[in-house]
Amino acid sequence: MTAATAQGGRAPLEGVRVLEAGARIGASVAGSLLAQLGATVVFVEAAETGGFAQPKWGWRDQFAAGKQSLVTGTADAGLVAQLAAKSDVILLSSDVDALAFGPAALMQPPPSAIVCDVTAFGSSGPLAGKPATDAEIQAMAGVMDATGVPDGPPMALALPLIEQLAGVYAAAGVLAALRQRRESGAAPPIEIALYDVAFSAMTSFLAPALSEPERDQPSRVGNRHTMAAPWNVYRAQDGWVLLCAGNDDQWAKLCELIGQQEQGQFPHLARNADRVAHADEVDALVQAWIEQRSIAQCVARLSTLGIPCGPVTPLDGFPREANLEHRGMILQAETPDGRGIALPASALRMSASPGISLLRVPARDADRAAIVAASRGPASPAPAKPAATAGGRLPLAGLRVVEIGHYTTAPVATRLLAALGAEVIKVEPPEGEAVRRWPPARNGQGIFFTFQNADKRSLALDMASAEGAATLKRLVGTADVVVENLRPGALARKGFGPSDLLALNPRLVYCSISGFGADSLYEGRPAFDTVIQAMSGMMAITRIGDMPLKTGPSLADVMGAAFGMVAILGALQHRESSGRGQAIDLSMQDICAWATQTGWNGAATAVPGTEVVRRGEQFFLHVPGSQDVPVMSTREVVRQPQTQARGLWAWAPANDTEYPVLASPVRIGGGAPEPRPGPALGNDNESILRELA
Repeated sequence: MTAATAQGGRAPLEGVRVLEAGARIGASVAGSLLAQLGATVVFVEAAETGGFAQPKWGWRDQFAAGKQSLVTGTADAGLVAQLAAKSDVILLSSDVDALAFGPAALMQPPPSAIVCDVTAFGSSGPLAGKPATDAEIQAMAGVMDATGVPDGPPMALALPLIEQLAGVYAAAGVLAALRQRRESGAAPPIEIALYDVAFSAMTSFLAPALSEPERDQPSRVGNRHTMAAPWNVYRAQDGWVLLCAGNDDQWAKLCELIGQQEQGQFPHLARNADRVAHADEVDALVQAWIEQRSIAQCVARLSTLGIPCGPVTPLDGFPREANLEHRGMILQAETPDGRGIALPASALRMSASPGISLLRVPARDADRAAIVAASRGPASPAPAKPAATAGGRLPLAGLRVVEIGHYTTAPVATRLLAALGAEVIKVEPPEGEAVRRWPPARNGQGIFFTFQNADKRSLALDMASAEGAATLKRLVGTADVVVENLRPGALARKGFGPSDLLALNPRLVYCSISGFGADSLYEGRPAFDTVIQAMSGMMAITRIGDMPLKTGPSLADVMGAAFGMVAILGALQHRESSGRGQAIDLSMQDICAWATQTGWNGAATAVPGTEVVRRGEQFFLHVPGSQDVPVMSTREVVRQPQTQARGLWAWAPANDTEYPVLASPVRIGGGAPEPRPGPALGNDNESILRELA
């Protein structure tokens, strides 16, 4: 019995058959997430594995958990072909499968099967079809150049986090394609390229690189942020404290706390853009206060003022942090040979169809008999509608999504839903969200805001007023999804919590994405990307001396957005059978701890022998036995032929100027329309209010 059926309902993907044949970590991550949503996943294992740097086989027990194991050899090609014919979803990684086993039968899937191919570079561009490791993608897509300190060399992420992120996007793509197949009968192919995924994660570096492409841009910023200050790790009396003040109000509170605020004393630091320009001075002020106190004292006082902060959590067998234990994210399991291992629980906290924690670790080939029996059974039911009705309709066409979000996580989740066809209405306060003004800007609107909010409609609304509250209620009544990433409880205090909105619209999917979850030891505590990296174990694995180091791109934010897509699409799938919506409580800390699982249980956290070397002015990623890969800066990446051929960014007109827009890393059915830049504040008030009237 699944976790969902134990509560009296069907799991979202109950009855869906998945054949996981891809040798990449990304294919396995996708298979694991689909299994958490109730799919039956066949984990195809080769008789002999290895031969490719950082394959999933190094973490076989974790990625096999919750799946059926089938070991295949050359004699099993017919069986694999039978399984493919009975599968709803086939997960491949065609660039490396030939290096492992890659049954040729899978290259000819049945028309009703959704094929998701996770590769290094996708099927177009000069690098199409070439294999590359996670570390090589980091070097080629700007991630490595962005990680490290300004006066030091580029640094590789110690875990295969680009593969992990690609797998989450792959799962989201499969869920969107299943909806399209149900609606139209079409089974569109899905393409996830690690290069695209890494590029799309570099948003905080892309904003300056794309706004002034001819100017030298900062690359490595250590633990700082390129567009906000103060944002850094500071040494307390007993360790490290991460602090992020993302707006002017938080800075004012911080100055008052540390005794540095007298009216007019620091006029040159009053605005965020000025603090970014004087980051050394700002950091010195903060460090002078923190170094006189313990971690606990700093966190207690900063949290009281609503300033995001936290200690750096160690990764000792698994992340050791109180809130992760409170939320039950660390579970114990047993391998087939009797070893005890730690496994992550599902981070998909959903009220009606919670993610299933995958704890059964099968022995190799343990499920052959059951799999053979299933291969001889009936095929999966054909789609209800003929494929001829598909036309050019995007997978999520017809869905209305209301976003009450700011900064990155909710805006990115909804931008990616919009790229797949959903109508997204962004609800902002009358003054707009703070990120609208983050530098660099054009016509007073930030580049970062503009590409993070592409393809949306803007509704400026004062929710505190009676008229604004009434308008929001009418809007929610027409919506399929509400996504928000405010502090837990902030909307509930205004009368717009999950229970309030589900009472208005029982078919609504309400998704909250917060730092620590609604059910948390840290009630009401705000958090930004770097705080979550610190408190999930992600930051502990990469260090310069004893100083913990964040990933260059904001991977906690991007992981949270990608999981938001998966949870929302899973809940919509569940609604098809139940007729009911539900509330989703996503914790970025849960998600990032889940993403560190390849560093659990004493596993190696880097490919042995991989190092960054310098030759003249150029850095290279050196892997013994392989050709060295140049480490590219973000400015170089935006001009690369592969970037251009894949159309990963483009200029688009809006508000009497042009803004850069980004392509989605989730490609379904061969492409999507070019994104439209994020709208001006309140741009769609008149049309939306007319529709609601």
